Amino acid sequence: MDQARISIVVPAHNEAESLPVLRQSLAEALRGHDDHEIIIVDDGSRDDTLALLRKFAEDDSRLRYISLSRNFGHQCALKAGLDAATGDCVITMDADLQHPPRYIADMIARWREGYEVVNMIRRDEGAPFFKRVTSKLFYRFINAISDFEIRPGAADFRLLDKRVVDALCSMEERTVFLRGTLPWLGFKQCDIEYAPERRAGGTSKYDLRRMALLALDGITSSSTRPLRLSTILGVVLAGMASLYATYALILKVVVGTAISGWASLLIGIMIFGGIQLLMLGIIGEYLGKVLLEVKGRPTYVVREQSGTENVSPVARLQARLHDSRAV
Repeated sequence: MDQARISIVVPAHNEAESLPVLRQSLAEALRGHDDHEIIIVDDGSRDDTLALLRKFAEDDSRLRYISLSRNFGHQCALKAGLDAATGDCVITMDADLQHPPRYIADMIARWREGYEVVNMIRRDEGAPFFKRVTSKLFYRFINAISDFEIRPGAADFRLLDKRVVDALCSMEERTVFLRGTLPWLGFKQCDIEYAPERRAGGTSKYDLRRMALLALDGITSSSTRPLRLSTILGVVLAGMASLYATYALILKVVVGTAISGWASLLIGIMIFGGIQLLMLGIIGEYLGKVLLEVKGRPTYVVREQSGTENVSPVARLQARLHDSRAV
């Protein structure tokens, strides 16, 4: 491990304002680790991100970039960087510096102790109230339906041993949700808490819609238990309907009165109809993912990249698989 090669993977989408500061911060954090590489994945940016990356790659041979053909999303950009990484360990982090590079030394130290996954756990004390509440609700719900626990506050700021990276890259899932995949993989893991910092520039790319879509992908990618919800609700509602029917018959036969009015009937129809549509929507989400898997399209498409002579064997295999599928 004294001669270990370290890879840093950073997805970037419209991060031209943050990249110069990120480059300087990484240079300071990696001082003393001469054998390293920085891979920045341009996830279909529309600003000067790609132009800056070209310049950085010309100035420093240890900095490489991958430019995707369009915006495939944060998780797919991370996957592209992991596929291309050649290090003995890989550190993934965001480009906005909310994942402080100063923790890199601590992560490497825990890796040298024998841990294969070093998870960085975000402390949310300073986060907005809405984000803290929704984050807690999401992790409670996903852990309730999943067979593997995802630590609350888990972020895509982590260190992965090469064996973990190889296992991740061998998986051909179209819906990428690394926070749910890593607990499933196992390996020896540990946690380090960190306090997120302010953005170095620009604005957050994760609005409420993107956060909701990521949460939906995470839930449907981590468990099939939501599908069982339709069975459970069906049994419960059928039981309630039977009890209500029995009550109505007793009133009619024994007491001689009938339940009058259309309000209860209309409410019952609306409740049953709403639940049926909800269950159809959940089933549709899973069927949509099955369709994506059957199509076999690549997780991402690379338009341009630098340093192709240093591409890892896994990345070459991925490229061949992508090319064969395209044909």
